[in-house]
Amino acid sequence: MVRSLAKDAIPTGWKYDLLDKFAIRCSGHTPSKSFPEYWNGGIKWISLADSFRLDQGYVYETDKEISEAGIANSSAELHPAETVVLSRDAGIGKSGVMAESMAVSQHFIAWKCDNTEKLNSWFLYNWLQLNKAEFERQAVGSTIKTIGLPFFKKLKIAVPPYTEQKKIAKILSTWDKAITTTEQLLANSQQQKKALMQQLLVGKKRLLDKNGVRFSGEWIHGRLGDLCTFKGGSAFKEAYQGQSAGELPFIKVSDMNLPGNERSIEYSNNWVSVETAKLMKAKPFPESSIVFAKVGAALLLNRRRILSRPTIIDNNMMAAIPSNVADTEFLYQLLMAIDFARFVQEGAVPSINQGDLSSFKLSYPDVEEQQKIAAALYNADQEIAVLQQKLDALKQEKKALMQQLLTGKRRVQLDDQNTKATTYGN
Repeated sequence: MVRSLAKDAIPTGWKYDLLDKFAIRCSGHTPSKSFPEYWNGGIKWISLADSFRLDQGYVYETDKEISEAGIANSSAELHPAETVVLSRDAGIGKSGVMAESMAVSQHFIAWKCDNTEKLNSWFLYNWLQLNKAEFERQAVGSTIKTIGLPFFKKLKIAVPPYTEQKKIAKILSTWDKAITTTEQLLANSQQQKKALMQQLLVGKKRLLDKNGVRFSGEWIHGRLGDLCTFKGGSAFKEAYQGQSAGELPFIKVSDMNLPGNERSIEYSNNWVSVETAKLMKAKPFPESSIVFAKVGAALLLNRRRILSRPTIIDNNMMAAIPSNVADTEFLYQLLMAIDFARFVQEGAVPSINQGDLSSFKLSYPDVEEQQKIAAALYNADQEIAVLQQKLDALKQEKKALMQQLLTGKRRVQLDDQNTKATTYGN
């Protein structure tokens, strides 16, 4: 059972009861697909295909629409704007608020809030968001997990007076706006970086050299193998991992998920000695090698990092070792731009032939221009990283504020002086 508060910890003036006592619970339905007239009739219909639209506040669009005939000839209902919806199947626990009148499929639960006395839609939406992990835990089923209807019949909630609900929702909406603004700035920066890569890495846009003169020389027509050598990692027995007295970092594929600078591996939880490396016939990769994680033998393209010191890597990974005609940062950015899917060979275990990678044809500038290009793209990465950190901080701060405001641990100062306003608590 979702519990926002223990019953004996309900703040003064709050009510703790079944959610059904505060809002009208509604279910959904799918009109028969045997009747084309039940579909495409202009009534937005939230289905599993719209899961990606949830957890973003208002739901404005839907993948499919039904008709008035579909409503009249099925158990589907047309719910008014501001109805709160929650997924009980795929995307379990994801929620949203209808921006206009909509219907839902049977995979969703919806609540109509009066938004005057009992329950505010946005207070409920934030409460559902706060308890999302608990909804996920409540799902059962061997093939497809779902939350049964009996759970929602017993679902309880603690709510403050309506005026306080509205004020809490308003405070949290301010954080939502800041998060949305930052997400848009981040998306714009990522798009600008992508556009910059498309221009700089193929020579469509040329930068200025150290003398302030624009680069103009012809690029070298060669292969990816001119810029680096690809090599795979080593298979290590568990008995040789995690030696505290080791001199060499040992990077496992699981280390690619560690937090920190996504561009550089500066630490490892595992170490091996030089003697052990020799015994296992594992040669350390030199500093500045670019490391890839693999799925089977296929590359995970979104996890590449640059080694900060000679390092051993496991056999679930491979590395690109820069040549003397390549700037490491330029090579890193170039690899980020290449679609490696073209090199995947289908089979029981998808694989990538290192020879195919090395023979990939491309053009590249001399090292001086590479360095200029790399610096420009690195700066773009730094801007993206700052925005990502800001976004993560805003989301974390909002989550902490939700845990305080939606449980009454922290009370808001109400604007209405005639109301018995409470003050901020501990």
